[in-house]
Amino acid sequence: KIMNIEIEKTSFYRIAYIRQIGSYGHNNVQIMEKLKKWAMSNGLINEQSIILGIAHDNPKIVEPENCRYDTCLVISNDYCISDDYISDGSILGGKYAVFKIRHTAEEVQKAWLAIFPELFKKGYQLDEARPILERYKNEMVKNHFCEICVPIH
Repeated sequence: KIMNIEIEKTSFYRIAYIRQIGSYGHNNVQIMEKLKKWAMSNGLINEQSIILGIAHDNPKIVEPENCRYDTCLVISNDYCISDDYISDGSILGGKYAVFKIRHTAEEVQKAWLAIFPELFKKGYQLDEARPILERYKNEMVKNHFCEICVPIH
C-alpha cells in the first residue's frame, strides 16, 4: 500500500507537556489523558487544538525503561503555565513529511515501520536535529485519523 506523503512547512510551536519515561504504549495513553484533563480544566481545548506526541528515543537502541515520550499541547506564546507537573517547551518549525494514518494502535505501529523506507525511496533526508511528531488535530481525531510528521531537510 502506497503511503500518502504531504510536505509541509510548520512554524515554531510553543508547547505545554508532560514527560513519561518508560516503555512506549499503554503509559503514553495515560499521560495523554492527564494532559487533556489539565488542558480542559484550563480552557485550552477547542476546535483548533493540536496535541503532539514525541517519542524521543528509538527502543531498538535505548532500553525501553529509559525511553522518553512527551505528550504536548500547542499553546500561545503568552500563556502562563502555573502547574508544576506541566513543563514548558518549544519545537522548531521547518519542513516535515506528513503521513496521515488511521488513529488505531495497529495502524500507528505499522506506519512507524513503513515511513522511513518510504521517505528514503523518495529521496528525503531525515533532519535529526528536530523530533518526529505524532500530531493529533481535533478535527482529524474526530474522524479517527492522526498524523506522523517527520522532519526532513
